Amino acid sequence: MANEGKTAAGKRVFVVEDEIMIRMLLEGMLADLGHSVAAEAGDLRQALDLARQGQFDLAVLDVNLNGDSVTPVVEILAERGVPFIFASGYGQRGLPEAYREAPMLQKPFQADALEEAIQAVASARC
Repeated sequence: MANEGKTAAGKRVFVVEDEIMIRMLLEGMLADLGHSVAAEAGDLRQALDLARQGQFDLAVLDVNLNGDSVTPVVEILAERGVPFIFASGYGQRGLPEAYREAPMLQKPFQADALEEAIQAVASARC
């Protein structure tokens, strides 16, 4: 079974994605991997509010939210010490410059790549 021996089981994830279908797919993948969606946002304003006060273990962030950069959300998460993973169709060059070394999932991605990224940020935090 794919989930055997994983170290990042049961994470509460903050999902920031402006495309509802992609967000639903991501939520399904997370559930299949044994994680839960603790909060979700589809636009920058909602994402900023949740980033400031939400309770979650890590975040998966779309880089571009209806034309708005996710950078202000990233800055709040970094300040709070919450690890994050970018999800982008633009590649590394599409990431906010200050965070280009952060884990990134190239859209479209599969559940195994998502779990690998979750394990990477979870183990880096330990």
